[in-house]
Amino acid sequence: MYMKAEPDEAWEKLRASRADPPSKASSGQRRKTYVAALEQAEQMFRAAAVVGPPTRPLQVFYGLSQAGRAIAAAAVDLKSEDWRLEGHGIKASGFDKPFADIEIRTDPATSRGSFVRLSQLLESPVWGKADPVRLEDVWDMLPVNLKYPLTGRDRHPALHMDEHSMHDDPHSGMQASVCDIPDWVIHDGSTETLNAFFARYPGLDRHREYDRGPLDPDGPPSFTRYRNGGGEIEVSWPPLQGHAPSEDEPSYMRSLTRGHGPARYFVPSLSQEGRAPHFLMVWWSVVYTLSMLARYEPATWAGLISVDTNPHAVPIESVLKRAIDSLPGLILGAIEEVSN
Repeated sequence: MYMKAEPDEAWEKLRASRADPPSKASSGQRRKTYVAALEQAEQMFRAAAVVGPPTRPLQVFYGLSQAGRAIAAAAVDLKSEDWRLEGHGIKASGFDKPFADIEIRTDPATSRGSFVRLSQLLESPVWGKADPVRLEDVWDMLPVNLKYPLTGRDRHPALHMDEHSMHDDPHSGMQASVCDIPDWVIHDGSTETLNAFFARYPGLDRHREYDRGPLDPDGPPSFTRYRNGGGEIEVSWPPLQGHAPSEDEPSYMRSLTRGHGPARYFVPSLSQEGRAPHFLMVWWSVVYTLSMLARYEPATWAGLISVDTNPHAVPIESVLKRAIDSLPGLILGAIEEVSN
């Protein structure tokens, strides 16, 4: 998949696509929008790379927003004028609250806003206005933030699936190691806590069993602990009925996860829909919120990025740097997804 591309390689592929745009973006106004929006997106990202945190979220978000217009222009499922996006489709509020508790809402599913329309194309959830999502909820989903919690609360991070560990067992079904399980789950150590934790992850909620150790197959979970915190556990899923495991196992496991760079992750659900969000839309939620802070609350933003006084400053610097690296590949992957 293109989403594995390094940022320079991803921009190179995106630039090359402009001479022969994919699918619905091959002609007319959709082609013009695709070409112009990608040029603007790339220039915004290039500009973001050479400025500091005071203005970086503005360039990153508006670069991403323009890339969203290119994605919509290429989408085969958007007919007539439905590819034209209207407004952001997402709102952030509660800037007087602690940073982690800033509230994020989306427009309803009927909206033509960018966030809503792209979420639908990428089979990613929207949650409306009644039940806001906290910034911390989406922050923790980004793999690049694994080492940067915003609070001491129990986290539900993206969980790396070790694809090298995948194998098929004729009795247990498909098996793989699920990594980066947080300390609070491991320290509790009970079956009830692990089951409740897995229930937040659509791909893990379907699991059949997990490793309980060779001496007590009905005992508590048997984790492999990491030296610096966290750990992993081997999980199994029921065999696919009527299919050849060796052929269908990788594609089935990929269907339970979301891709970010070269890796696959189990991602927790954000809403009652029970769907795991696409990483492009997770990034969108975070970068949008940071851009709104920088644009409309400049004094608050200046305080947040003060390395000398604020513990969030370095994590914010880190996530903005990694947005510039991670998003081009996700944009490229999204165009591939919606244009086929």
